[in-house]
Amino acid sequence: MKRGFGSDNHSGVHPKILKSLSEANIEHAPSYGTDEWTERAEKSFKNHFGEQTQVFFVFNGTAANVTALRALAKPYQAVFCSDVAHIHVDECGAPEFMAGLKLYPLRSVNGKITVEVLEKGYIRRGDQHYSQGQVVSLTQPTELGSVYSVEELKNIIAWAKERKILVHIDGSRLSNAVMYLKKSFKELTTDLGVDIVSFGGTKNGLMMGEAVVILNQELARDFKYIRKQSAQLPSKTRFIACQFEAYFKDNLWHDIATHAHTKALELYTAVRDITGVSVREVPQSNAVFVTLPPAWIKILRKDYFFYVWDEHSFECRFMTSWDTQSEDIQGLAKKMKEIRP
Repeated sequence: MKRGFGSDNHSGVHPKILKSLSEANIEHAPSYGTDEWTERAEKSFKNHFGEQTQVFFVFNGTAANVTALRALAKPYQAVFCSDVAHIHVDECGAPEFMAGLKLYPLRSVNGKITVEVLEKGYIRRGDQHYSQGQVVSLTQPTELGSVYSVEELKNIIAWAKERKILVHIDGSRLSNAVMYLKKSFKELTTDLGVDIVSFGGTKNGLMMGEAVVILNQELARDFKYIRKQSAQLPSKTRFIACQFEAYFKDNLWHDIATHAHTKALELYTAVRDITGVSVREVPQSNAVFVTLPPAWIKILRKDYFFYVWDEHSFECRFMTSWDTQSEDIQGLAKKMKEIRP
């Protein structure tokens, strides 16, 4: 299949990460996270998030989000999130079904929620007829590719902490935000008071596997039971852990994020002035949102796959990844110019 722009999890495994899998595939190793690869990967996470960090590997992003939310909220409680948040739009109801909790989607602007909309949703406290808001879940970067600034995060987290509300970061692409803001993982999470991060792997060059990064030690105490009960305890944990070890080694994570963002900027520049094309904004992560004439979509997707984000406006999402090449971008732009009116 030709390289396209459907998603950053359409790409293959980064060669350095693939090599780590081969190197871990030797003889026997203890199971369920008691191996040396898991120990080293956990140390890498501690180096980036702080010594109090506890890490639990799971198989996929939905599991990372659901198990994290199970640790944060009881079934009679609720999670505030954006109306375009992945946990609300793209988890097939898994948080509600598996965690038993309720999601409160709030009106977003360019994917972001604010203290003002949170305050409007913070109602009926103590009312036994109403699910009690207990968690704020922020997607960083958002589903629309925008990045919460440090100041925006500080304001929301301060609001939450004042009300004893816990904070979850859906960070399937958190590395992209860290790179864009030129901050450390710790500065964007631990130092601000974030409680749990769902940390992405598959969208960042891994074959499979995500990490639930618990920064609030009280929440980590019983998490091993939540993970097991959720059918997410990997027996051969080393094959997830070794990938994260390679991901952090020599700042590979930063190289991957930088490449993906650079190519997103290149794509933005290549298509923004084409007649008939409307681009949402300069990309802050590795997503470019482009509105196209409906007749173009089927033609373009024959060679360069992408998703239609909004079936009403025909706004489309183009994602770049660690292996996106300039020739892919120029080929797409050339095709657009060939079919324009």
